[in-house]
Amino acid sequence: MKRWLARIGITLGVLVVLLAIGGYVVYSGGALEGPGKIEGKALPPEAVAARVKLQRDAAPEKAKQILFGDLHVHTTFSMDAFFRSLPMVNGEGAHPPADACDFARYCSQLDFFSFNDHAEALTPEHWQETKETVRQCNALAGDSENPDLVVFAGWEWSQVGLVAEKHYGHKNVIFRDEADDQLPRRTIAAPGQSRQALRGGGQGAPRNVRALLVPLLEFSERQRYLDIAKLQRSAMSVPDCPTGVDSTKITERCHEEAETPRELFEKLEQWGLPTLVIPHGTTWGLYTPPGYSYDKQIAPEQNHAMQSLIEIYSGHGNSEEHRAWREALNENGQLTCPEPTENYEPCCWRAGEIIRSRCGDAPVDECEKRVKDARAKHLAAGMAGHLSVPGHDIEQWGNCGQCEDCFLPTFDHKPGGSVQYIMAKGSFAEGRPPAYAPMGFIGSSDVHTARPGTGYKEFARRRMADASGPKSAEWRERLAGRELPGPKLPESYDVDPVKLAQQGVPPFAIPNFERAASFFTTGGLVATHSTGRSRGDIWDALQRREVYATSGERILLWFDLVTDAGTRPMGSSLSLGVPPRFKVRAAGAFEQKAGCPEWTTAGLSKERTQHLCAGECYHPSDKRRPIAKIEVVRIRPQVRADESVTELIEDVWKTLECESGPVCEVEFDDPSFVDGARNVYYYVRALQNPTPAVNAGNLRCERDASGRCTNVKPCYGDFRTPYQDDCLAPAAERAWSSPIFVRFDAEAAKKAKAEADNDTDGESKP
Repeated sequence: MKRWLARIGITLGVLVVLLAIGGYVVYSGGALEGPGKIEGKALPPEAVAARVKLQRDAAPEKAKQILFGDLHVHTTFSMDAFFRSLPMVNGEGAHPPADACDFARYCSQLDFFSFNDHAEALTPEHWQETKETVRQCNALAGDSENPDLVVFAGWEWSQVGLVAEKHYGHKNVIFRDEADDQLPRRTIAAPGQSRQALRGGGQGAPRNVRALLVPLLEFSERQRYLDIAKLQRSAMSVPDCPTGVDSTKITERCHEEAETPRELFEKLEQWGLPTLVIPHGTTWGLYTPPGYSYDKQIAPEQNHAMQSLIEIYSGHGNSEEHRAWREALNENGQLTCPEPTENYEPCCWRAGEIIRSRCGDAPVDECEKRVKDARAKHLAAGMAGHLSVPGHDIEQWGNCGQCEDCFLPTFDHKPGGSVQYIMAKGSFAEGRPPAYAPMGFIGSSDVHTARPGTGYKEFARRRMADASGPKSAEWRERLAGRELPGPKLPESYDVDPVKLAQQGVPPFAIPNFERAASFFTTGGLVATHSTGRSRGDIWDALQRREVYATSGERILLWFDLVTDAGTRPMGSSLSLGVPPRFKVRAAGAFEQKAGCPEWTTAGLSKERTQHLCAGECYHPSDKRRPIAKIEVVRIRPQVRADESVTELIEDVWKTLECESGPVCEVEFDDPSFVDGARNVYYYVRALQNPTPAVNAGNLRCERDASGRCTNVKPCYGDFRTPYQDDCLAPAAERAWSSPIFVRFDAEAAKKAKAEADNDTDGESKP
């Protein structure tokens, strides 16, 4: 008996020692990641001059210069970006702010970009280091009136609501100036789920034990795990700022939050700084609760003049296109699962079909009850709906939740947040005039590896796009916190995302990242029509909405309204009483040469070029890809709340074919404008012929003769798809102009008609 007790004592002692060692490993030894060191100097003047010359050859006479940028860039100062850098998901290691400066200057060769790390985990120290990196990068850019690169400071407000009524989504906040007294002292974060995820969801003992074991499971790589634990503790150690106090009056080191866009705008107004707030991912379904639409953000109290741009495309997909279907219907205050349509199957419906396949010998009535129950539980689980079906295989979900006829759509596309829906929708509060949310269009990357402008070549999916995942089956189960795929039970589960987090399931294991990995592409770009290259010139173009978006290719695009008094560019707003006339000019992007220009390898070391650029840079030939066609979209905003938004969006309204050649120039008008007697938005898309692009096939459906998706072959971010597989498929790369807002002027129309009648009478006289 004594010997047995002694053995227990020894075992317990060993366990205590191991836990003590594990605790020491996790809770000490970590270091906060610094901003890194910028290696490259300003580009040689001839490199920038070459950009201008190549563009001038395709531009109309006296045109402004088109500058390309990326206003959505994350470094490993962001917690999710840091996680993607870890060895367990085949991460590359640290990508601090200095990397973004060198990458933009030498790899992608952009004209401008901004930092947008998530405010929820951006410590005061990291915000200060970000601002300092902005100044250092700009100081290396040469003449401030003609710099090779302009960098803006900013952050991302990453709001997530568990129910549609409290979900607003994500917005990038960007500031014009760079001096310390011209920038806020602290970032402004969103509360709720984003902050909860940082805390580990109120992590319980199971989660703590797993966290304790991670550095021990991969001991040779332990430092990276120690560092992320240090970052998490550092972020959570920052005390909350006092509420109800003017932001500018708070001097202490603290974490500030804004619960809604209205509160965010109020706090930004207190600083009184030139600011842009840019919504993005408005159709992205990964974190978005069922039944969401953008409606409440069109109301004036949740909108603001500083929110004059919207990100229509990023490396997380295309948020442009509206569809009539919805993933959930609201009936009598309850969400219900709609039936599939020709190009869309709701995932709640698919959940029921998976359970149906498991009914076996169960009576028909019992089986139907389980199917109906599965659909309801999927909807109730929100972002964790896929977890409501026990033991599912990812392929069983097929192509559910996806917009099958959209261009490179976001994962689980939510049409109620689409840019087209936002443009058409009005807010009609009693006692107030109708309100709308007109915005110019930009593209950007949303990259999480400090690589602004990754779409210059379609390569290195796991480095230039955001797909990531466990490097082995063992790590997949460790990260999920359970055995996978688990038992295939005949009935669905009740799932509550909040309770899952409280039970120790990691927040990143709750949304369906496994399927979402097939929708991460290389990034988009924002293009400005600028009077010059300076910071002020770029900012002014953004402010007046003389901007457009591309899917990553450097397509040149001009879209003008032509009047007797001259032309008005994209982004303009004006009143007319006669049919509007438009002119479009587009030039395709340059085909790329392999490798990097000589001045890249002269400016960066070989090792840094390989680490950042993966051996490939923006390296244009002198041959442009042809523009295949111009598509015109016409949208008439609501004049009554009961008007069908679907019927107000005309996509495609006109298709204008382009002749073969480096430049396409077309014109069109709208003879029905005056008879319609209402305001209209017009914008154009310039499409190139399809070329291979990363993840352009999304879930890679195999289709039958009727076009129905019968099987999927996901492009995983984890070990199930080879690391070197770029999952290339054809995509018609494109550019989207900002809309031209044409208001109907009834008095001008009456006057124009009277003049036309007088001219006709005069011509008819002998």
